[in-house]
Amino acid sequence: MYVIYQMQRKWGILLVLILSQMTPVWAQEEGVVDPDSSGVVSNRMLPTSTPILLFSDRDEEVKEKKKQAKKKERKNFYFGERTSRNVIRTSFRDQTTVQLFNTTQRNQKVDAYIRDIYWYDSRAKAIKNRNFDPSRGYLLHGPYEKRINDVVVESGMYYYGTKHGRWMTFDGKSVLVDKSYFYQGWPRESRITYYNREQKAIERLTPIEYDLEEGNYYHFFPGGQVAVIGEYRYGERVGLWTEFWESKGDSLVRKREIQYQPTPFMRNFRPFIRAEWDKEGNLIYRNDG
Repeated sequence: MYVIYQMQRKWGILLVLILSQMTPVWAQEEGVVDPDSSGVVSNRMLPTSTPILLFSDRDEEVKEKKKQAKKKERKNFYFGERTSRNVIRTSFRDQTTVQLFNTTQRNQKVDAYIRDIYWYDSRAKAIKNRNFDPSRGYLLHGPYEKRINDVVVESGMYYYGTKHGRWMTFDGKSVLVDKSYFYQGWPRESRITYYNREQKAIERLTPIEYDLEEGNYYHFFPGGQVAVIGEYRYGERVGLWTEFWESKGDSLVRKREIQYQPTPFMRNFRPFIRAEWDKEGNLIYRNDG
């Protein structure tokens, strides 16, 4: 009987230890919100209708530039916006890098369709192109120039945080090595197709740079609501691509998410469906990979 008592006592102690270890896990799981529990998208930055992007209006842009050129120049005013001049200077060994740029403190709303939004993080004293935070800094707006040991290696223009117009890069001997053109963040070679061109009802936006897909891709329903969102890098699909149900109002409901390679040229990676939802936003399938 004593042996049986000792065994029961040991098993009881072991059970208490197991339960004590499991309790924090249960508590933690109760506080965690499953991001897939609902397919309804609450992110206000996500596009709900087609962008005001009309590549056919470039002629109007040229006319506007000529009109602006005739007006008296005002210091630190670009595209009708007052800006502030900024400088970032860094040194490493015998090399000094200087970045000259302007920022605007107004119109801090960024375009949800553009992948790369350039802004100056005043706390970190650095230029960033993702996760713009108005409480930490300001959008780049106006001319930009980068110099290494007094030699210009890059120059261009920003328009409310997006690359705009002609951008050029040079080597250390001031020889031009690259020249590209942008329209408010979109590479000028980007492809745009319409359901109805006269009504400017956009079907697809495909960013093209150097003959390769590069940037955020969008497909829209005929009514203007976004149908598919994804990202290209070097001509390949990367990251999470999301399909949506066509719905009424401003709310968006995810239909399916497909996980592609996190970085380009991962030949051993096979895309897979990560999750699916019904039209009401109820999760019906999930694969965590």
